[in-house]
Formats: sequence, C-alpha cells, structure tokens
Amino acid sequence: MNILAAILLIGGLIFFAGGAIGILRFPDFYSRLHPAGKLDTAGQFMMMAAVALFVLQDLSWQSFLTAAKIILIVIFVFITSPTATHAIVDAGVRAGLKPWTKAERL
Repeated sequence: MNILAAILLIGGLIFFAGGAIGILRFPDFYSRLHPAGKLDTAGQFMMMAAVALFVLQDLSWQSFLTAAKIILIVIFVFITSPTATHAIVDAGVRAGLKPWTKAERL
C-alpha cells in the first residue's frame, strides 16, 4: 500500500511539474490556461488518492471518514476547476485579449 501511495505521489508531482512548465512555456494567456486547468487537476487527483490510500491503512472508522472527506475534496475540485478556467477565459475574451498566432513573434 505504501508503494502504491508513493507511486501516486510521484505521478502527481510529475503532473504538477508539467503544468508549471506549460504555464511558463506556452505563448499566450489562453494556451497557458490549458496546463493550469488540466494538469493541476490531474496532479491533485493523484496526490489526494495517495493520501486517501495512506490514511486507509489502519481501517478504522476515523480513517474511513478522513478518506471520504478527501474524496469529497477531489470531487469539489473536479467540479470547480473547469468552471474557474471557463470564467478566466471569458474574462480574457471580454478584456479583448487576442489569441497568439504563429505569425506573431514572441
């Protein structure tokens, strides 16, 4: 169980690192939101799954309730992250930000 939790933690770290690199490397506002929304949510899911598995090792009522709370946090983030990303994109469109095109230079 510890090995699976460690693998999930490392996988979550890889997703978070990929999201950070994507935010730094992509050319414009709109393309930077893709790694911010997708990879951070995937990294959070893997990290929280690892924590839930680690908590469930002793199989007590308290550990079950803690794991259930962690699962509720994951569900909340899965609902709110796409909504927040959409709201940020809508704010960029309303502010008049133009998408990057290949003809433009960085």
